[in-house]
Amino acid sequence: MLIDDLITKGVDEPYRMFTSRAEYRILLRQDNADLRLTRRSFALGLASQERVDRVKVKEDALEELIRFCQKTSALPEEVEELCKDSGTQPISQKTRIAQLLLRPQLDLSGLISCVKSLSDFIKAHPAFDKEIIEEAEIQVKYESYIKKENEIAAKLQKFEEIELHSDFDYAKLQSLSSEAREKLAAFKPSTIGQASRISGVSPSDISVLLVFLGR
Repeated sequence: MLIDDLITKGVDEPYRMFTSRAEYRILLRQDNADLRLTRRSFALGLASQERVDRVKVKEDALEELIRFCQKTSALPEEVEELCKDSGTQPISQKTRIAQLLLRPQLDLSGLISCVKSLSDFIKAHPAFDKEIIEEAEIQVKYESYIKKENEIAAKLQKFEEIELHSDFDYAKLQSLSSEAREKLAAFKPSTIGQASRISGVSPSDISVLLVFLGR
């Protein structure tokens, strides 16, 4: 990321790394770093087989807990007090645990304390530690956002390696914004992927380039 930023965004000011500068910051989270990177590290000889095995256990536990939350419902009387204490509307009928987690006022730990089926399920699985519970909650709460960002990332990945010639005359593309023409001419990105990461080049500008290139 740092090298790519220095090439495509320049060094007009001191470089600082923030998650907000990441293209897909909903996907590139601190909490899922081990899930994303351990197998890559193993392939490079940096992570041990034992560490890979631990990640596999974590993945299986997460999948099991999330699946339980998606298919199991809480009774109104079980969560009535929790909803009132949390400042959210009580439910009037059985509601899936995953649906309740979409409420910002509720968290998985609170639901575990009052929903018997969920509490019993957690107790029956020693692998469900605090880390697993927190990660499962994040994945359930932000499922729609994660799915959308995955779709965007997959779409842009298709265009990542489309080449742009260094002598490309951006001035002739009047459909580009003035800022985009200026930035693209200054930085001369070698691919559409690099162009998409230049500050001031919008998704609509990228679409213009793709149309011009016949994509």
